[in-house]
Amino acid sequence: MEKITEKLLLDKSSPKTSKLEQIKTLNLSKMKLQLQDLPVPLLSRLRSLEEWDLSGNALKEFPANLDLPALRHLDLSDNLMEDVTSLESLKSLEELKMDNNLYITVSDNHKLMVLLPNLRMYNGKDVSTAANHLRFVYSDNLRTRVKVLWERSFSLPDPITAQKMSDLERNFAAAAGQQVKYGPSSVSDFTKWRVEILAREYLRSLTEPTEPTEPTEPDNKDSADANNIVSTPSKRKRSEPVDVRLTPHKKPRTDLPASPSEGSPRKLNLRVKLPTVTSTRMSPYKTSKDPSSTGETKRETPRRTSQAQRAKNDEAEQKESVKASKPKRDLHTLPIIKTWRKTQPVSLKPLHVLQCHSKRDSSDDFSTQLWACAFQPPEDCSGGGGGSRMVATCGGDSVCVIDCETGMVMKKYNVPEEEFFSLAWSTVLMSRGAKASAQLCSILAAGGKRGLVKLIHPRNNVAYGEFRASRKPLSVLRFNQRRGNFLFTGSYDHKIVMWDIGGVDIQYNYKVVQLLVLEMSNTPLHICMPPTSPDTHLLAACEDGLNCFNTQLSASNTSRSRQKDLEVTFPIYKKQDEEHDYRTVDGLNFLNDDIVASKNVLHGFIYLWSWSRTRTQRPDKKSRTVSAVVLAELQWTNTETPYLALGTCPGRAYVVCGDDKGRIWTYHVSNLQKSSLNDGKPVPPTEVLDWPAPVRKGLSRLEGPSINSVAMDPELQYLVALSDKNMVIIWRRGDES
Repeated sequence: MEKITEKLLLDKSSPKTSKLEQIKTLNLSKMKLQLQDLPVPLLSRLRSLEEWDLSGNALKEFPANLDLPALRHLDLSDNLMEDVTSLESLKSLEELKMDNNLYITVSDNHKLMVLLPNLRMYNGKDVSTAANHLRFVYSDNLRTRVKVLWERSFSLPDPITAQKMSDLERNFAAAAGQQVKYGPSSVSDFTKWRVEILAREYLRSLTEPTEPTEPTEPDNKDSADANNIVSTPSKRKRSEPVDVRLTPHKKPRTDLPASPSEGSPRKLNLRVKLPTVTSTRMSPYKTSKDPSSTGETKRETPRRTSQAQRAKNDEAEQKESVKASKPKRDLHTLPIIKTWRKTQPVSLKPLHVLQCHSKRDSSDDFSTQLWACAFQPPEDCSGGGGGSRMVATCGGDSVCVIDCETGMVMKKYNVPEEEFFSLAWSTVLMSRGAKASAQLCSILAAGGKRGLVKLIHPRNNVAYGEFRASRKPLSVLRFNQRRGNFLFTGSYDHKIVMWDIGGVDIQYNYKVVQLLVLEMSNTPLHICMPPTSPDTHLLAACEDGLNCFNTQLSASNTSRSRQKDLEVTFPIYKKQDEEHDYRTVDGLNFLNDDIVASKNVLHGFIYLWSWSRTRTQRPDKKSRTVSAVVLAELQWTNTETPYLALGTCPGRAYVVCGDDKGRIWTYHVSNLQKSSLNDGKPVPPTEVLDWPAPVRKGLSRLEGPSINSVAMDPELQYLVALSDKNMVIIWRRGDES
């Protein structure tokens, strides 16, 4: 047996390097290694190691406390493993192989799924669904039984001393392990092991100090019969209590071409002209509100009450908050912006205008509205940065995947009788059998009017599954950026549901499990998760405000149906009256780890505010509201058109939002100076991209439509905008940028 040295590790690694810290793949298979042959201090330097092959050795356990933060794949096949708890330190592990370990039992397999929170593939099979069941559902049942045992037979000593608590913990854990019975006898060893851990955790929770939580308002669920026939709610028009619409369309446009179009329905022949900008402001429609109506009274009364309460609370703390706001703003904001100083404003030029969602591929279709677009993540692209060129768009009954450079529609998926409102990309593991490592693949989820989520693998051109997320239409879909198999769906039944969609195998078998339900007060429009804590917090922009939820699945929070933790309020709310309702938040995205960009309907500005400083405020006891710590206001257009979503590009420090005249407002945030953040003056846009005014042969110029959604690739090589007149507009960064 060869001794493990730095030279040996470098020889058996890839890519070839002279530093242990840069090794990503390591093969130490068939070397007859035992535990004492693995030097922990030396192996701890493998900070970038992602794949490690230890198969064919004589290991009975893994080195305890060996911290390898980047390790995702570990092969321990053909060893003598007995103690799986020694793997507990590998928190990032996603794939583990333990084939042909004679002493590994079913209980050991269950222990691994609980100990390794990110484990998705085990011995070549996708176990994410089974693992989440053990981590949460099974553990919750055990936790309930442990609590019953405590209340029946145990109590805290008086007085509490270290010795008494130590004896109590030992006795309580032993009693729980013996008396709590649950599950099949084949996993009794796992159940006893898990129960003893939960017993110790429960006892510590009784003695360790915790933050007091404010009571939340009772859950007012919709009592409507789920079997009633429900019309599709209006997605784009702000619906009134007496105004029922079957499809989410804006006011019909009168500026459409009068004569039939010629040419391909997939792509418009561009001749770029700058649109004439007039001083008259036009909207696709104006809403007429009747505050005396029954529905409006129910909706407005609690809102006014909470606003009055907020005003009283704010008045008492106004002096202190004003004094503290400016120093904190300088301290938190300027270092963040300083990291963006290297980025420069980009020059964007129109490249393609596509008409790829037409009904029956008709070039005369200028009525299909396009709702959402998103760029493919880079994990599944084939070199050369190709992943950033592919963008998915949805609208009408189709989902398209487009190559931004060529303007070609690479894939198109049609679902009759569907109207897609939202889509989202993610990366999941595809298992390829016991003899091959699982591979990452990019999938696309899309949903809309029918309440179904379609799961698509575009690379293989396979729509491999669907599941019902709601009996009402879906308004928004979003994947957890850290756990690619966790999908959030927002729907018109005022709920956001968290699903585990697992991975897939080569036969496209999959399983979907519901994990969590977040109760909303209105329809969710946008969902986003803080980049630093996507597993614990979720922000939801909806028709009546911006809410924050706790989404952590843990022993300390076992509820599967949750109310909001906080509601974030904005300064514009103070100007609200019977004619102006600013509470609808129709744009939301993180610009970096802390700064959030959001937009309110009827307010001609975009807020940039601090998530961390907003969240650390103490909420109002009754309304659970906190005031957003606004860093800057970006000047936008004045319009009554709602639901024009904004986009962000963190890598290039850009905020982008379209308007109701086909223009794209761009903001290079690194250009914000200290004076702009503190003098209270709105920040003008870096550039407003005019509507390119495409012209088709024999037709007049197409006037600017409303831009419903925008998306950018991570390097801002391309910007994609979707309109309410069935056009996908692609802009490309100029060479001078």
